[in-house]
Formats: sequence, C-alpha cells, structure tokens
Amino acid sequence: MKLTGREKTELFLEGVVTVILLLLLNLSIIVLINETLSTNPGLQDGIFIIKRSIVIGPNHYQIWSWENIFIAAMFVFDAAVVYWRLIRRYHQIELRHIINELHYIANGHLDHRIDFHLSGNTQTVVESINALVDSVIDSIEEERAIEHSKDELITNVSHDLRTPLTSILGYLGLIQDKQYHSEEDLLKYTEIAYLKSKQMKSLVDNLFEYTKVQQTGTQLSYNRIDVDQMLEQLVASFELEANKHGLVITTDGNDSKLFIEADAEKLGRVFNNLIANAIKYGVGGKHIYLKAIKKNDEEAVIEVINDGPKIPKESLNQIFERFYRVEGSRNKDTGGAGLGLAIAQSIVQLHGGYIDVTSDDEFTTFAIHIPITRNDQITDPHSHQLISKQGEKK
Repeated sequence: MKLTGREKTELFLEGVVTVILLLLLNLSIIVLINETLSTNPGLQDGIFIIKRSIVIGPNHYQIWSWENIFIAAMFVFDAAVVYWRLIRRYHQIELRHIINELHYIANGHLDHRIDFHLSGNTQTVVESINALVDSVIDSIEEERAIEHSKDELITNVSHDLRTPLTSILGYLGLIQDKQYHSEEDLLKYTEIAYLKSKQMKSLVDNLFEYTKVQQTGTQLSYNRIDVDQMLEQLVASFELEANKHGLVITTDGNDSKLFIEADAEKLGRVFNNLIANAIKYGVGGKHIYLKAIKKNDEEAVIEVINDGPKIPKESLNQIFERFYRVEGSRNKDTGGAGLGLAIAQSIVQLHGGYIDVTSDDEFTTFAIHIPITRNDQITDPHSHQLISKQGEKK
C-alpha cells in the first residue's frame, strides 16, 4: 500500500508527539526519584547495599551508577512505545484505505477489487473482502441467468403451446361453423386437431417430468437391473420405429452378466429419449447400436451409438440445455420441445452419474456413466467434481 504525503506527515507527527511526551514522562520520573532519594537517606543506603551485592561477569563488576541503567531501560521502553504507536497508526491508515475501498465498491463499482498488499491479518481481511465481492458478482450473474432462463422457459413454452393450439382452434372453428364440404373433410379436420392435442399433451408431460426430476429431494425407487436384458427389451420396443426410418437397431451382448442398481422406470425414460433422438436425427444413417460395459467395480457405461449426421462442435456443449435444438428452430417436424436430453441428464445425475457425448463423421455416441450400486459415486472428468446422488456437485 502506497502512503500519500498527508499520511506520511501524519505518521511523522505521531512519532514526534510520542517522543516528546515520553521525554517529558522520563524527565518527570527522574525528578521524582531524585527528590525521593534526597529526602530519604535510608532508601539511599538500601540502594547502595543492593548495588554492592550485585556483581556481573567473571571479573565481578559492580553497578556504581543506577541512573545510567535506568536511562538505558527507559530508552528501550520509549523505543518500543514509539514503534507500537507508529505501527498502530499505520494500521489505522490501512483500515481507512480499506473502508474507502469498500465505500467505492458499495457505490456500484462491483468490478473493482482492493489491489494493495498488506501484512499480517489485514491482508487476510483484504482477501476475504475480494472473495466476498467475487461471490456477490457470481450470485448476481447466477440470478440473472436464472431470470433469463425463466423468461426463456416462458417464451418457449408459450410458443410451443400456441402453435398447436392455434391449429386446434382453427380446425375446430371450421367444424363448428360447418366449413367442411364432406364427411372426409370433417374427419381430416378432427384428426389434425387430435394430433395437435397429442402434441400439446406430450409437451406438458415433458415439462412435468423435467420439473419433477429437477426438484431437490427427488426419491428413486432402486431395483436390481439386468442391463443386457434391458437393452434387448429396448431393441424390441424400437425395432419397428427404427425400421420405418431405414435404421437397424442392435445390441451387443456381454460375456458376463452386468447388473446395476437403479430406478428402472426413470432409467427407461433416459434410454427412450436417447433412442428416440437417434431415430429422429439419424437421417441418412443405417444403424443404432446399444452397448454396455463394466468399466470398473463401481461404474458401468451404457452407450447409444448411431451413424447419422455429425453433431456440430458448437452444439455439443449446449445439447443438454432445456429447449435447445441442434437444428436451431422451433418447428416440430424434427422432434419435440427440446426437453428430452435435459430430462435424461437430470435422471442420470440423480443416480450419481453423468452423460458424455462425442460426435464425428463416423459415429455419434451418448455414453451414460452410472454407478453399479446405489452407494457408489463416480467422477465426471470434464468437471473434475464428484456428483452426488441428488445431482449436486460436491
């Protein structure tokens, strides 16, 4: 910390005043002692006897002048007092600087930091203040992000509900006004309204599922799951849908059985979302592969692989955000509301695991890393943090 000229003068005057006061105090003490000794011969004799009885060193030096020793002791004491007073005043100046900096930050300059370095505990105070300001900034940014996310959620939900609702009202209005020419037109309008209603229900269901898995304290119903059998069931469930899109879905069996403890219903939702995405966005591809391996005694890795188009690199870090779509539009021809992967990630995190995605010109792979037992916890290498059972990072 650099002192101003005024502060240097303040320290100098503090030292001068302290020295003058100490000199006056010392002179007063010496005068009082001399006056006491001159009026008390018995005390003089006692001091003389004490001096004769004190010897110093191997040569037995005796103390003949108590005044010199007393003056030397007072000099040491005075020096200590002056040093203490100057240090005390210096710390007061430091504190004044810190208070001024705090006032400056409190006036709205949250990007400012206390940049001077002090000694001792005062530096700890400075570092704590800077850390507190950083924490406040992070909290403000997080609050802004939450507010933005909330606004985005309302906008996206409003758009996704308004589009099918407009179609439903339009076609039902045509039916009510008898604006159809045949029973075939009536059935057509009714079918369109019905399909749009199913689309709205799907969005509402996804929103409900997403908010449910995002709630703190969400409970899982653990079961012992045969992973190979689960993958075979998934292949059977999606085989017809995949064939309609020109895709072949297969699973590779393991030499040894792999069992995990997980919530079967919620984990099934994860794979339903991932496989459905692979079918919808795997246009041009030929295969979807389901694989499961036991990485170690604590972790299993289950992969959903397709050979469809590559996911752009700039989209990989955002693909699990709610309402995000790689195609960057809000139309429903290519998929749902953009909540499927966000739901899948939240469910896996509830189990204490994480989802990793890689994509190149050959394959796009979603790898679900999940603990084998409910008591296991695994580390996401991309975040270098331990993920707890409730999806919170420790």
